Amino acid sequence: MKAWVIAEITEIRDNDPLTLIEMKNPVPEPGEVVIKVHACGVCHTEIDEIEGRAAPSFLPIIPGHQIAGEVIETGREVKKFKIGDKAGAGWIYSACGKCEYCLKGLENLCNNFKATGKDAHGGYAEYFKINENFAFHIPENLDFEEVAPLFCAGAIGYRALKLTNPENMQNIGLVGFGASGHLVLKMVKFLHPDTKIFVFSRTLPERQLAMELGAYWAGNFDENPPEKLDSAIDTTPVWKPPVSVLKHLKPGGRLVINAIRKEEIDKNELLNIEYSGDLWLEKEIKTVANITRKDIQEFLHIASKIPIKPEIEIYTFSEANKAIKEIKQRKIRGAKVLRIGG
Repeated sequence: MKAWVIAEITEIRDNDPLTLIEMKNPVPEPGEVVIKVHACGVCHTEIDEIEGRAAPSFLPIIPGHQIAGEVIETGREVKKFKIGDKAGAGWIYSACGKCEYCLKGLENLCNNFKATGKDAHGGYAEYFKINENFAFHIPENLDFEEVAPLFCAGAIGYRALKLTNPENMQNIGLVGFGASGHLVLKMVKFLHPDTKIFVFSRTLPERQLAMELGAYWAGNFDENPPEKLDSAIDTTPVWKPPVSVLKHLKPGGRLVINAIRKEEIDKNELLNIEYSGDLWLEKEIKTVANITRKDIQEFLHIASKIPIKPEIEIYTFSEANKAIKEIKQRKIRGAKVLRIGG
């Protein structure tokens, strides 16, 4: 099969960070399924892997953790899937299932958590294999290219939204408005229709998209929203945006940082946090760590009911490097998806 791999850790500039190679097709072990990949979402986490902030467990490795396709082969003892089923996978490739966190349903905190495309080969390839217990049935009313971003941008956005503990008629801020942010906006509009959504983004196209999708207000990171926020979700790769939004939180407000890694702070740059204005009055900061299977299952159910149709930009399989570099350059409108097979 053909597969794009991360062959080395490198900073993305004008170079092509991924290498196209030929590999043997995956062979399922007992309990595993092989998925013919039709589409795979492109995520900023791939940039973190390439540049070493979320370094892969081995090299070369196939990245990609927003996988949608169909089952073409099953190993012995597989019970949940049959050949021809629409199936996909997200960031969670496996967890031990036995530790205190797994037993509480917090498998995202498991010490043996393995991430798809980081600790195991992912979906920038024609075929992908995974244990059936960590694969998911795709709702019939969702297309492969539409559902691919839902496996990470959508599902981890759903986890972040749950962690804000939202209520209807509250004010929520979305700090950054890429693939995850625009899906969270659509979720909020469905689950909490009287909630006002305030979007912070440095790019005009993202702010325009936010308003088109129903945001109450959209501005740059240094602008002041017209009202205080009950909560905010940060999906940016850097530190200044979430720090800047703290002063806009109401007393008792919560900031949820939804990022696997943050880019390093420049040595000449200071993050100025004023305790009395930014953190006092019981404001909270909470982080999202990975994702659980329950998050993906619940979100796919919600997405099929709404149904959520993400704003997507489709790239051919040969354009994987172009998609990665455009995310690095912040050329984003919704979610980017590789079309791999059909």
